[in-house]
Amino acid sequence: MKKAILLLVIAISGVVAVQAQQGGGGGFQRRTPEERLKMVKEKLVDLNLDKDQAPKSDSAFMDYFRAQDKIFEEMRAGGGAPDRDAIREKMMKLAGERDDKLKKIYTDDQYKKWKETIEPTTRPQRGGGGGGGGRGGNGGGNN
Repeated sequence: MKKAILLLVIAISGVVAVQAQQGGGGGFQRRTPEERLKMVKEKLVDLNLDKDQAPKSDSAFMDYFRAQDKIFEEMRAGGGAPDRDAIREKMMKLAGERDDKLKKIYTDDQYKKWKETIEPTTRPQRGGGGGGGGRGGNGGGNN
């Protein structure tokens, strides 16, 4: 019985170690632009895009995702601590450019639904460990 428990502990430890190495930081593995486009397209079904809108929308998102990847590549290549404010500013600019393209593709109602309902669901969700996302100071005052 002790051997079985020991083997189980070793197996679980091995699985945890492999997952930690594959994740590249907190179990998070960046998706390719194509994978991210697929995820967004699944959510855009509610917009009922027509045959002219769909490829234009795909193009706007692919441009956005590729530009995001380029920013992250530059950040990783730069070494040292990343300038979070500069990165945030670049990302906000990219999102603005994407939204300008989408405004030209979507109807007013479709764009409103994108901004209010769909876009918030496309943002990466952070796990519960650590900071508070910059809200509420140190996050310890809500007891």
